Amino acid sequence: MSTKQKLYIFDTTLRDGEQSPGASMTRDEKVRIARALERMKVDIIEAGFPIASPGDFEAVRAVASAVRDSTVCGLARALDRDIDRAAEALKSAQRGRIHTFSATSPIHMAKKLKMQPEQVLEQAVHAVKRARQYTDDVEFSAEDAVRSEIDFLCRVFEAAIKAGARTVNVPDTVGYSIPSMWYERVHTLIERVPNADQAIWSTHCHNDLGMAVANSLAAVQAGARQVECTINGLGERAGNASLEEIVMAVRTRRDVFDVETGIDTTQIVPTSRLVSNITGYVVQPNKAIVGANAFAHESGIHQDGVLKHRETYEIMRAEDVGWHANRMVLGKHSGRNAFRARLSELGIEFKREEDLNEAFMRFKELADKKHDIYDEDLQALVTEASLAAAHERVKLVFLKVHSETGETPRAEITLSVDGEERDGQAEGSGPVDATFRAIESIMNSGCNLQLFSVNAITTGTDAQGEVTVRLDKGGRIANGQGADTDILVASAKAYINALNKVSVTAGRTHPQVADHI
Repeated sequence: MSTKQKLYIFDTTLRDGEQSPGASMTRDEKVRIARALERMKVDIIEAGFPIASPGDFEAVRAVASAVRDSTVCGLARALDRDIDRAAEALKSAQRGRIHTFSATSPIHMAKKLKMQPEQVLEQAVHAVKRARQYTDDVEFSAEDAVRSEIDFLCRVFEAAIKAGARTVNVPDTVGYSIPSMWYERVHTLIERVPNADQAIWSTHCHNDLGMAVANSLAAVQAGARQVECTINGLGERAGNASLEEIVMAVRTRRDVFDVETGIDTTQIVPTSRLVSNITGYVVQPNKAIVGANAFAHESGIHQDGVLKHRETYEIMRAEDVGWHANRMVLGKHSGRNAFRARLSELGIEFKREEDLNEAFMRFKELADKKHDIYDEDLQALVTEASLAAAHERVKLVFLKVHSETGETPRAEITLSVDGEERDGQAEGSGPVDATFRAIESIMNSGCNLQLFSVNAITTGTDAQGEVTVRLDKGGRIANGQGADTDILVASAKAYINALNKVSVTAGRTHPQVADHI
């Protein structure tokens, strides 16, 4: 039996991860990701910020109803209305947690809260006590702990634990710390707070200086037994500590860390792909653990070494994190039952038979274009279908693009806008530019293109191209995605998908518009 202590993994992909520009998720998409996290055996899933908007409230409630094995958490500022709203959203949870927070740094207290330290202390205690009226599982965070005065932090955490917080979180909200400093801060807090042994100590690090994972691991060495992190390191600004890197660091360096997680690491890559597919945030090839090149070897010396003995150049097994797992490859001869079974294994369920039939029809259309259909293709197919069903005011009907050497590219397009077909055409500096200009000749959206990214979903010359487009309209940002074996069609789909989402998000309050940790 292992003598190592348990390290709790607190995933905030659905809350902090969603604060990445353009990464907002629908309720159903949050449920899909939550189920994947549950299969991975994540301990706590922070599902959202219920007070932020009716949509976020409904998403947290849906996740709370869908997840049975993991604790579902809702975020709340240290305000009665926030805490009450979070409690309402978590009513159906098998295990629910209310996570409340207050800023404790001088700059935040003076400039943002416009409160004195004693008022902040009193507010924190009141918030924890109110949350305890709903659940025994209450977490308190001291926002911007990295720039807070240590004496005041000790007082706040002592009071929060005394009021009933069973987890206390030390966040590096602005990604300002370095590992040695963060170790010292967490270690000092645990040593100096008199009732420190009555709570689990947690850390939540941002990646502004590229040290979120290093700082989180330093906190673990200092005594933290919960790490707050996200899939693919998703999150606002430069992101959060990456779950996959935290988990595999602890697992691989057992000689250094006296802790272990309960994570099923074989689910890491499938979950990473799902999050990337839904949010439109492509994983860079050289990303640790989940990047396409993470276990690839091109150097002849490396290849020779790995062939002779894998551990010469690999400190982890690719199979342990979900690469090269045995899986059923579907094709055009595959039947409905095989299709349904594979989607079910991926955590995708259909409430209505009509939805399954429509997805199966899309699958057959794709199978006629490419020989083998992989999991990534299925996820892209279902994601595209769900986005269309939720937001499809504008639809692509027809696209013709002419491009040849020495000639100006030209695109002709037909869109269905609110059920009415409209035609447009335009020239551009390239075929994609001409396509987007043709769309705008019809829509005249006033949006600015901020990002255009192309990624092959699978390997092979017949692979689907997945295009991500980011549009900005008056400060409102929306990501659009499109997938097709024809990259120009995929580009048009992505642009149209983003246009559809711009109108939907125009009146939405972004999670934590006023505060964040």
